[in-house]
Amino acid sequence: MGHMTSWHDRFKAIISVYLILLNDSGEVLLLKRQNTGFKDGEWGLPAGHVDGEEELMQAMGREAKEEVGIDLDPVDLTLVHVMHRHCGDHERMDYFMTARKWSGEVHNCEPDKCSDLAWAPMDELPDGVIDYYVQAFNKIREGEVYSGFGWKN
Repeated sequence: MGHMTSWHDRFKAIISVYLILLNDSGEVLLLKRQNTGFKDGEWGLPAGHVDGEEELMQAMGREAKEEVGIDLDPVDLTLVHVMHRHCGDHERMDYFMTARKWSGEVHNCEPDKCSDLAWAPMDELPDGVIDYYVQAFNKIREGEVYSGFGWKN
């Protein structure tokens, strides 16, 4: 028998969820980041880390409520893209989901971290959308469910 590694020693990645909230015109909700220390001044999505002891769709619902004040039914979320991202000293698994139905009014619940909200067509995004989001949007439009980002070939 070879040496068995415990699960504590196994590779770990950070898991994140991203919401592509689409309105009746097919526009996506973007959030302009500020004071976060990551990609500040760039456009992002309602997103966050999966905390553990919560299922992926539940995590997405929690983040949507925390950031833009809406209630999502997990059945209205569709997983559309998974990205495995290499970030230098760590790796991330990013899950992008779409939703076209929600309850409540979209508003900025975290003005300390978000300076602006905007709706934009996915194929006419404003300048300054975070680089790996742009890749995700392009892959989603092409029907690709998986991509890698930040890997040296």
